[in-house]
Amino acid sequence: ESYGRSETGAGQKVVIEFVSANPTGPLHVGHGRGAAVGDCLARLYEATGWDVTREFYYNDAGAQIDNLADSVQAHCRGITPNDEAWPEAGYRGEYIADVARAYLAGESAAADAEDLTAIREFAVAYLRREQDADLKAFGVHFDVYSLESALYADGEVERTVNALIETGHTYTADGALWLKTTDFGDDKDRVMRKASGGYTYFVPDVAYHVGKWQRGFKQAINEQGADHHGTIARVRAGLQALNIGVSPGWPNYVLHQMVTVMRGGEEVKLSKRAGSYVTLRDLIDEVGRDATRYFLVARKSDSQQTFDIDLARSQTEENPVYYIQYAHARICSVERQLAEKELVFEREQGDITRLDNEHEQRLIRVLARYPEVVEAAAADSAVQSVPHYLRELADAFHSYYNAQMFLVDDAALRNARLALVFATRRVIANGLALLGVSAPESM
Repeated sequence: ESYGRSETGAGQKVVIEFVSANPTGPLHVGHGRGAAVGDCLARLYEATGWDVTREFYYNDAGAQIDNLADSVQAHCRGITPNDEAWPEAGYRGEYIADVARAYLAGESAAADAEDLTAIREFAVAYLRREQDADLKAFGVHFDVYSLESALYADGEVERTVNALIETGHTYTADGALWLKTTDFGDDKDRVMRKASGGYTYFVPDVAYHVGKWQRGFKQAINEQGADHHGTIARVRAGLQALNIGVSPGWPNYVLHQMVTVMRGGEEVKLSKRAGSYVTLRDLIDEVGRDATRYFLVARKSDSQQTFDIDLARSQTEENPVYYIQYAHARICSVERQLAEKELVFEREQGDITRLDNEHEQRLIRVLARYPEVVEAAAADSAVQSVPHYLRELADAFHSYYNAQMFLVDDAALRNARLALVFATRRVIANGLALLGVSAPESM
Protein backbone atom coordinates (compact mmCIF):
# COMPACT_ATOMS: atom_id res chain seq x y z
CA GLU A 1 0.00 0.00 0.00
CA SER A 2 2.93 2.36 0.49
CA TYR A 3 4.22 1.88 -3.06
CA GLY A 4 4.24 5.27 -4.75
CA ARG A 5 4.20 7.20 -1.50
CA SER A 6 7.15 9.34 -0.43
CA GLU A 7 8.28 11.84 2.20
CA THR A 8 9.13 14.60 -0.27
CA GLY A 9 7.01 17.09 1.68
CA ALA A 10 8.80 16.20 4.93
CA GLY A 11 5.70 16.97 7.00
CA GLN A 12 5.50 20.59 5.85
CA LYS A 13 2.10 22.25 6.19
CA VAL A 14 0.05 23.03 3.10
CA VAL A 15 -3.50 24.41 2.95
CA ILE A 16 -5.52 23.54 -0.13
CA GLU A 17 -8.62 25.67 -0.56
CA PHE A 18 -11.18 24.42 -3.05
CA VAL A 19 -14.85 24.55 -4.03
CA SER A 20 -15.44 27.70 -1.91
CA ALA A 21 -18.87 28.18 -3.46
CA ASN A 22 -21.21 31.00 -2.58
CA PRO A 23 -24.04 29.49 -0.49
CA THR A 24 -26.66 30.73 -2.95
CA GLY A 25 -27.72 27.45 -4.57
CA PRO A 26 -26.85 23.82 -5.27
CA LEU A 27 -23.31 23.05 -6.39
CA HIS A 28 -23.00 23.08 -10.17
CA VAL A 29 -20.77 20.95 -12.40
CA GLY A 30 -18.02 23.57 -12.29
CA HIS A 31 -17.95 23.31 -8.50
CA GLY A 32 -17.79 19.54 -8.99
CA ARG A 33 -14.70 19.88 -11.15
CA GLY A 34 -13.12 22.08 -8.48
CA ALA A 35 -14.05 19.52 -5.81
CA ALA A 36 -12.56 16.61 -7.77
CA VAL A 37 -9.36 18.47 -8.69
CA GLY A 38 -8.88 19.96 -5.21
CA ASP A 39 -9.47 16.69 -3.39
CA CYS A 40 -7.15 14.83 -5.76
CA LEU A 41 -4.47 17.48 -5.16
CA ALA A 42 -4.88 17.00 -1.41
CA ARG A 43 -4.52 13.23 -1.79
CA LEU A 44 -1.40 13.68 -3.94
CA TYR A 45 0.19 16.00 -1.39
CA GLU A 46 -0.62 13.55 1.41
CA ALA A 47 0.93 10.74 -0.65
CA THR A 48 4.12 12.77 -0.97
CA GLY A 49 4.52 13.47 2.73
CA TRP A 50 2.83 16.85 3.26
CA ASP A 51 0.67 17.79 6.23
CA VAL A 52 -2.50 18.76 4.35
CA THR A 53 -5.40 20.95 5.49
CA ARG A 54 -8.48 21.03 3.24
CA GLU A 55 -10.30 24.33 3.48
CA PHE A 56 -13.61 25.72 2.22
CA TYR A 57 -14.13 29.51 2.15
CA TYR A 58 -17.75 30.64 2.12
CA ASN A 59 -18.46 33.99 0.46
CA ASP A 60 -21.47 34.51 2.69
CA ALA A 61 -21.53 38.31 2.50
CA GLY A 62 -22.27 40.79 -0.26
CA ALA A 63 -24.72 41.37 -3.09
CA GLN A 64 -25.28 37.73 -4.05
CA ILE A 65 -26.40 36.86 -0.52
CA ASP A 66 -28.72 39.88 -0.59
CA ASN A 67 -30.20 38.57 -3.86
CA LEU A 68 -30.68 35.15 -2.26
CA ALA A 69 -32.50 36.65 0.74
CA ASP A 70 -34.69 38.80 -1.52
CA SER A 71 -35.59 35.74 -3.62
CA VAL A 72 -36.56 33.60 -0.62
CA GLN A 73 -38.53 36.46 0.90
CA ALA A 74 -40.44 36.94 -2.36
CA HIS A 75 -41.45 33.27 -2.31
CA CYS A 76 -42.45 33.58 1.34
CA ARG A 77 -44.77 36.43 0.28
CA GLY A 78 -46.33 34.28 -2.43
CA ILE A 79 -44.50 35.92 -5.33
CA THR A 80 -43.16 33.59 -8.01
CA PRO A 81 -40.40 34.08 -10.62
CA ASN A 82 -43.11 34.64 -13.26
CA ASP A 83 -44.51 37.66 -11.42
CA GLU A 84 -43.47 41.20 -12.28
CA ALA A 85 -42.73 41.82 -8.60
CA TRP A 86 -40.00 39.17 -8.58
CA PRO A 87 -36.61 40.73 -7.65
CA GLU A 88 -34.73 41.77 -10.79
CA ALA A 89 -31.55 39.98 -9.70
CA GLY A 90 -33.39 37.16 -7.93
CA TYR A 91 -32.59 33.45 -8.22
CA ARG A 92 -35.21 31.45 -10.12
CA GLY A 93 -34.46 27.81 -9.39
CA GLU A 94 -36.99 25.53 -7.70
CA TYR A 95 -34.63 25.26 -4.72
CA ILE A 96 -35.63 28.82 -3.72
CA ALA A 97 -39.18 27.58 -3.19
CA ASP A 98 -37.77 24.67 -1.12
CA VAL A 99 -35.90 27.10 1.13
CA ALA A 100 -38.96 29.31 1.54
CA ARG A 101 -41.20 26.35 2.40
CA ALA A 102 -38.70 25.08 4.97
CA TYR A 103 -38.47 28.55 6.52
CA LEU A 104 -42.24 28.99 6.74
CA ALA A 105 -42.71 25.43 8.02
CA GLY A 106 -40.93 26.36 11.22
CA GLU A 107 -37.44 25.05 10.55
CA SER A 108 -36.35 28.48 11.74
CA ALA A 109 -36.94 29.94 15.18
CA ALA A 110 -38.77 32.90 13.67
CA ALA A 111 -40.74 32.20 10.49
CA ASP A 112 -41.60 35.83 9.72
CA ALA A 113 -41.87 36.56 5.99
CA GLU A 114 -41.00 40.22 6.67
CA ASP A 115 -37.84 39.53 8.68
CA LEU A 116 -35.22 39.75 5.92
CA THR A 117 -32.30 39.26 8.32
CA ALA A 118 -33.77 36.00 9.65
CA ILE A 119 -34.52 34.84 6.12
CA ARG A 120 -30.95 35.61 5.02
CA GLU A 121 -29.44 33.65 7.93
CA PHE A 122 -31.79 30.72 7.41
CA ALA A 123 -31.26 30.55 3.63
CA VAL A 124 -27.47 30.59 3.95
CA ALA A 125 -27.51 27.87 6.61
CA TYR A 126 -29.99 25.77 4.60
CA LEU A 127 -27.95 25.92 1.40
CA ARG A 128 -24.70 25.28 3.24
CA ARG A 129 -26.22 22.04 4.55
CA GLU A 130 -27.34 21.16 1.02
CA GLN A 131 -23.86 21.77 -0.37
CA ASP A 132 -22.28 19.75 2.43
CA ALA A 133 -24.61 16.85 1.64
CA ASP A 134 -23.62 16.98 -2.04
CA LEU A 135 -19.93 17.00 -1.15
CA LYS A 136 -20.40 14.07 1.21
CA ALA A 137 -22.07 12.15 -1.61
CA PHE A 138 -19.02 13.03 -3.72
CA GLY A 139 -16.61 11.68 -1.11
CA VAL A 140 -15.12 15.10 -0.32
CA HIS A 141 -14.52 16.41 3.20
CA PHE A 142 -12.97 19.55 4.64
CA ASP A 143 -10.94 20.19 7.78
CA VAL A 144 -11.69 23.91 8.03
CA TYR A 145 -14.64 26.09 7.02
CA SER A 146 -14.03 29.83 6.87
CA LEU A 147 -16.72 32.51 6.52
CA GLU A 148 -16.29 35.83 4.75
CA SER A 149 -18.81 37.35 7.18
CA ALA A 150 -16.54 36.39 10.10
CA LEU A 151 -13.71 38.47 8.61
CA TYR A 152 -15.93 41.52 8.91
CA ALA A 153 -17.43 40.59 12.27
CA ASP A 154 -13.99 39.96 13.80
CA GLY A 155 -12.54 43.17 12.38
CA GLU A 156 -9.97 41.37 10.20
CA VAL A 157 -10.94 43.30 7.06
CA GLU A 158 -10.68 46.66 8.81
CA ARG A 159 -7.34 45.74 10.40
CA THR A 160 -5.96 44.65 7.03
CA VAL A 161 -7.07 47.86 5.34
CA ASN A 162 -5.54 49.99 8.11
CA ALA A 163 -2.29 48.02 7.85
CA LEU A 164 -2.19 48.63 4.10
CA ILE A 165 -2.74 52.36 4.63
CA GLU A 166 0.19 52.42 7.06
CA THR A 167 2.51 50.86 4.45
CA GLY A 168 2.08 53.87 2.16
CA HIS A 169 0.83 51.78 -0.75
CA THR A 170 -2.64 53.35 -0.77
CA TYR A 171 -4.10 56.68 -1.84
CA THR A 172 -7.48 58.40 -2.10
CA ALA A 173 -8.97 59.54 -5.40
CA ASP A 174 -12.55 60.33 -6.45
CA GLY A 175 -13.72 59.58 -2.94
CA ALA A 176 -12.40 56.00 -3.08
CA LEU A 177 -9.46 54.30 -1.36
CA TRP A 178 -7.04 52.73 -3.85
CA LEU A 179 -4.23 50.18 -3.50
CA LYS A 180 -1.13 50.76 -5.64
CA THR A 181 -1.14 47.25 -7.03
CA THR A 182 1.02 48.52 -9.92
CA ASP A 183 3.86 48.64 -7.38
CA PHE A 184 3.70 44.83 -7.45
CA GLY A 185 3.24 44.08 -11.14
CA ASP A 186 -0.50 44.64 -11.66
CA ASP A 187 -1.53 46.44 -14.86
CA LYS A 188 -3.42 49.15 -12.97
CA ASP A 189 -4.22 50.24 -9.43
CA ARG A 190 -7.34 48.82 -7.79
CA VAL A 191 -10.10 50.31 -5.69
CA MET A 192 -10.22 48.91 -2.15
CA ARG A 193 -13.01 50.96 -0.63
CA LYS A 194 -15.61 52.42 -2.97
CA ALA A 195 -16.80 56.00 -2.71
CA SER A 196 -20.10 54.57 -1.47
CA GLY A 197 -18.27 52.98 1.46
CA GLY A 198 -18.24 49.24 0.71
CA TYR A 199 -15.12 47.17 0.11
CA THR A 200 -14.37 45.61 -3.26
CA TYR A 201 -14.24 41.87 -3.79
CA PHE A 202 -10.51 41.30 -3.30
CA VAL A 203 -10.13 43.13 0.04
CA PRO A 204 -11.64 40.41 2.28
CA ASP A 205 -9.65 37.89 0.22
CA VAL A 206 -6.43 39.64 1.25
CA ALA A 207 -7.53 39.60 4.90
CA TYR A 208 -8.43 35.92 4.60
CA HIS A 209 -5.01 35.04 3.21
CA VAL A 210 -3.26 36.99 5.94
CA GLY A 211 -4.98 34.58 8.29
CA LYS A 212 -3.67 31.59 6.34
CA TRP A 213 -0.14 32.95 6.55
CA GLN A 214 -0.47 33.60 10.28
CA ARG A 215 -1.63 30.00 10.75
CA GLY A 216 1.75 28.86 9.47
CA PHE A 217 0.96 27.80 5.92
CA LYS A 218 4.08 28.64 3.94
CA GLN A 219 2.58 26.63 1.10
CA ALA A 220 -0.99 27.46 0.02
CA ILE A 221 -2.91 26.33 -3.04
CA ASN A 222 -6.22 27.79 -4.19
CA GLU A 223 -8.19 25.64 -6.63
CA GLN A 224 -10.75 27.97 -8.23
CA GLY A 225 -12.71 28.58 -11.41
CA ALA A 226 -10.98 30.43 -14.21
CA ASP A 227 -13.33 33.39 -13.63
CA HIS A 228 -11.25 34.18 -10.52
CA HIS A 229 -8.18 34.87 -12.64
CA GLY A 230 -8.57 38.63 -12.32
CA THR A 231 -8.24 38.58 -8.54
CA ILE A 232 -4.91 36.73 -8.40
CA ALA A 233 -2.66 39.75 -9.03
CA ARG A 234 -4.71 41.88 -6.62
CA VAL A 235 -4.59 39.41 -3.75
CA ARG A 236 -0.86 38.81 -4.19
CA ALA A 237 -0.23 42.57 -4.47
CA GLY A 238 -2.13 43.18 -1.24
CA LEU A 239 -0.10 40.54 0.56
CA GLN A 240 3.16 41.94 -0.81
CA ALA A 241 2.18 45.45 0.23
CA LEU A 242 1.67 44.28 3.82
CA ASN A 243 5.33 43.22 3.95
CA ILE A 244 4.66 40.21 6.18
CA GLY A 245 7.19 37.92 4.51
CA VAL A 246 4.97 36.37 1.86
CA SER A 247 6.77 35.40 -1.39
CA PRO A 248 5.52 37.04 -4.62
CA GLY A 249 3.98 33.79 -5.88
CA TRP A 250 2.05 33.00 -2.68
CA PRO A 251 -0.59 31.63 -2.73
CA ASN A 252 -0.35 29.30 -5.70
CA TYR A 253 -3.45 29.07 -7.89
CA VAL A 254 -4.82 26.12 -9.85
CA LEU A 255 -7.66 27.29 -12.09
CA HIS A 256 -10.22 25.13 -13.84
CA GLN A 257 -12.24 25.89 -16.94
CA MET A 258 -15.91 25.30 -17.59
CA VAL A 259 -17.51 21.89 -18.11
CA THR A 260 -19.97 21.19 -20.92
CA VAL A 261 -22.30 18.26 -20.18
CA MET A 262 -23.50 16.19 -23.15
CA ARG A 263 -26.15 13.49 -23.48
CA GLY A 264 -27.22 11.89 -26.76
CA GLY A 265 -24.91 14.23 -28.65
CA GLU A 266 -26.63 17.34 -27.29
CA GLU A 267 -25.60 19.74 -24.57
CA VAL A 268 -27.45 19.48 -21.25
CA LYS A 269 -27.85 22.99 -19.88
CA LEU A 270 -30.49 22.94 -17.20
CA SER A 271 -31.26 21.15 -13.96
CA LYS A 272 -34.89 20.68 -12.94
CA ARG A 273 -33.97 21.83 -9.47
CA ALA A 274 -31.43 24.57 -10.12
CA GLY A 275 -33.24 25.92 -13.15
CA SER A 276 -30.24 27.49 -14.84
CA TYR A 277 -27.38 24.98 -14.68
CA VAL A 278 -26.50 21.29 -14.30
CA THR A 279 -25.81 20.40 -10.68
CA LEU A 280 -23.12 18.15 -9.28
CA ARG A 281 -25.84 15.98 -7.77
CA ASP A 282 -27.37 15.55 -11.24
CA LEU A 283 -24.11 14.04 -12.49
CA ILE A 284 -23.64 11.81 -9.46
CA ASP A 285 -27.20 10.51 -9.85
CA GLU A 286 -26.71 9.94 -13.59
CA VAL A 287 -23.33 8.18 -13.70
CA GLY A 288 -22.24 7.56 -10.09
CA ARG A 289 -19.48 8.99 -7.93
CA ASP A 290 -16.62 7.06 -9.49
CA ALA A 291 -17.22 8.09 -13.08
CA THR A 292 -17.98 11.68 -12.10
CA ARG A 293 -14.76 12.04 -10.12
CA TYR A 294 -12.63 10.35 -12.77
CA PHE A 295 -13.94 12.33 -15.73
CA LEU A 296 -13.68 15.67 -13.92
CA VAL A 297 -9.93 15.23 -13.34
CA ALA A 298 -9.09 13.45 -16.60
CA ARG A 299 -8.23 16.63 -18.50
CA LYS A 300 -5.80 19.38 -17.59
CA SER A 301 -7.80 21.66 -15.32
CA ASP A 302 -7.13 24.85 -17.28
CA SER A 303 -8.59 23.33 -20.47
CA GLN A 304 -12.31 23.26 -21.19
CA GLN A 305 -13.96 19.91 -20.68
CA THR A 306 -16.81 18.00 -22.27
CA PHE A 307 -18.49 15.50 -19.94
CA ASP A 308 -20.22 12.83 -22.01
CA ILE A 309 -22.87 11.18 -19.84
CA ASP A 310 -23.39 8.34 -22.35
CA LEU A 311 -19.69 7.50 -22.35
CA ALA A 312 -19.47 7.69 -18.55
CA ARG A 313 -22.34 5.20 -18.23
CA SER A 314 -21.09 2.76 -20.85
CA GLN A 315 -19.50 -0.56 -19.95
CA THR A 316 -16.98 -0.77 -22.75
CA GLU A 317 -13.26 -0.23 -23.08
CA GLU A 318 -14.04 3.21 -24.51
CA ASN A 319 -15.02 4.25 -20.98
CA PRO A 320 -11.68 4.67 -19.15
CA VAL A 321 -13.23 4.28 -15.69
CA TYR A 322 -14.81 0.96 -16.61
CA TYR A 323 -11.62 -0.14 -18.40
CA ILE A 324 -9.41 0.56 -15.36
CA GLN A 325 -11.81 -0.88 -12.77
CA TYR A 326 -12.33 -3.96 -14.93
CA ALA A 327 -8.58 -4.57 -14.91
CA HIS A 328 -8.65 -4.59 -11.11
CA ALA A 329 -11.69 -6.89 -11.05
CA ARG A 330 -10.07 -9.26 -13.53
CA ILE A 331 -7.03 -9.66 -11.29
CA CYS A 332 -9.31 -10.35 -8.32
CA SER A 333 -10.98 -13.07 -10.40
CA VAL A 334 -7.55 -14.62 -11.03
CA GLU A 335 -7.05 -14.81 -7.28
CA ARG A 336 -10.44 -16.50 -6.87
CA GLN A 337 -9.55 -19.01 -9.60
CA LEU A 338 -6.30 -19.71 -7.77
CA ALA A 339 -8.25 -20.70 -4.68
CA GLU A 340 -10.74 -22.75 -6.68
CA LYS A 341 -7.88 -24.75 -8.19
CA GLU A 342 -6.48 -25.20 -4.66
CA LEU A 343 -3.24 -23.55 -5.66
CA VAL A 344 -1.18 -21.29 -3.40
CA PHE A 345 0.68 -18.17 -4.47
CA GLU A 346 4.27 -18.37 -3.23
CA ARG A 347 6.05 -15.18 -4.12
CA GLU A 348 9.48 -16.40 -3.06
CA GLN A 349 9.16 -19.41 -5.37
CA GLY A 350 8.63 -17.31 -8.46
CA ASP A 351 11.39 -16.94 -11.04
CA ILE A 352 10.95 -13.35 -12.17
CA THR A 353 13.82 -13.65 -14.67
CA ARG A 354 11.32 -15.57 -16.81
CA LEU A 355 9.06 -12.51 -17.16
CA ASP A 356 10.70 -11.72 -20.46
CA ASN A 357 7.96 -11.52 -23.10
CA GLU A 358 6.93 -8.15 -24.54
CA HIS A 359 3.69 -7.90 -22.51
CA GLU A 360 5.44 -8.61 -19.23
CA GLN A 361 8.28 -6.21 -19.98
CA ARG A 362 5.82 -3.45 -20.90
CA LEU A 363 3.80 -3.99 -17.72
CA ILE A 364 6.94 -3.97 -15.55
CA ARG A 365 8.10 -0.68 -17.09
CA VAL A 366 4.71 0.96 -16.49
CA LEU A 367 4.58 -0.25 -12.87
CA ALA A 368 8.09 1.07 -12.23
CA ARG A 369 7.04 4.57 -13.31
CA TYR A 370 4.23 4.94 -10.77
CA PRO A 371 6.21 6.67 -7.97
CA GLU A 372 7.55 9.21 -10.48
CA VAL A 373 4.01 9.89 -11.74
CA VAL A 374 2.73 10.58 -8.22
CA GLU A 375 5.62 12.85 -7.28
CA ALA A 376 5.45 14.83 -10.52
CA ALA A 377 1.66 15.15 -10.36
CA ALA A 378 1.90 16.65 -6.88
CA ALA A 379 4.81 18.94 -7.70
CA ASP A 380 3.16 20.28 -10.87
CA SER A 381 -0.46 20.25 -9.61
CA ALA A 382 -1.11 18.04 -12.64
CA VAL A 383 -3.87 15.76 -11.37
CA GLN A 384 -4.69 14.59 -14.91
CA SER A 385 -1.42 12.65 -14.94
CA VAL A 386 -2.87 10.01 -12.61
CA PRO A 387 -5.91 8.99 -14.70
CA HIS A 388 -3.76 9.04 -17.85
CA TYR A 389 -1.25 6.74 -16.16
CA LEU A 390 -3.97 4.36 -14.90
CA ARG A 391 -5.43 4.09 -18.40
CA GLU A 392 -2.00 3.18 -19.71
CA LEU A 393 -1.50 0.62 -16.93
CA ALA A 394 -4.92 -0.95 -17.53
CA ASP A 395 -4.16 -1.21 -21.23
CA ALA A 396 -0.84 -2.93 -20.52
CA PHE A 397 -2.55 -5.39 -18.19
CA HIS A 398 -5.47 -6.22 -20.50
CA SER A 399 -3.02 -6.89 -23.33
CA TYR A 400 -1.08 -9.22 -21.04
CA TYR A 401 -4.27 -10.95 -19.81
CA ASN A 402 -5.40 -11.63 -23.36
CA ALA A 403 -2.00 -12.94 -24.45
CA GLN A 404 -0.87 -15.20 -21.57
CA MET A 405 -2.16 -17.78 -19.13
CA PHE A 406 -1.29 -17.09 -15.51
CA LEU A 407 -2.29 -20.31 -13.74
CA VAL A 408 0.14 -22.54 -15.62
CA ASP A 409 1.46 -25.87 -14.34
CA ASP A 410 5.03 -24.57 -14.10
CA ALA A 411 5.05 -23.32 -10.46
CA ALA A 412 8.09 -21.04 -10.86
CA LEU A 413 6.55 -19.31 -13.89
CA ARG A 414 3.07 -19.26 -12.34
CA ASN A 415 4.30 -17.57 -9.17
CA ALA A 416 6.30 -15.02 -11.17
CA ARG A 417 3.31 -14.09 -13.30
CA LEU A 418 1.05 -13.90 -10.27
CA ALA A 419 3.56 -11.64 -8.53
CA LEU A 420 3.37 -9.33 -11.53
CA VAL A 421 -0.43 -9.24 -11.81
CA PHE A 422 -0.94 -8.86 -8.04
CA ALA A 423 1.52 -5.96 -8.08
CA THR A 424 -0.57 -4.49 -10.89
CA ARG A 425 -3.72 -4.82 -8.80
CA ARG A 426 -2.00 -3.00 -5.94
CA VAL A 427 -0.91 -0.09 -8.13
CA ILE A 428 -4.32 0.23 -9.77
CA ALA A 429 -5.94 0.37 -6.31
CA ASN A 430 -3.38 2.90 -5.07
CA GLY A 431 -3.85 5.09 -8.13
CA LEU A 432 -7.65 4.97 -7.99
CA ALA A 433 -7.49 5.90 -4.30
CA LEU A 434 -5.66 9.11 -5.27
CA LEU A 435 -8.66 9.96 -7.42
CA GLY A 436 -11.20 8.99 -4.78
CA VAL A 437 -12.43 6.20 -7.07
CA SER A 438 -13.24 2.67 -5.88
CA ALA A 439 -11.41 -0.50 -6.95
CA PRO A 440 -14.14 -3.17 -7.28
CA GLU A 441 -13.30 -6.83 -6.87
CA SER A 442 -15.96 -7.98 -9.33
CA MET A 443 -17.87 -6.40 -12.19
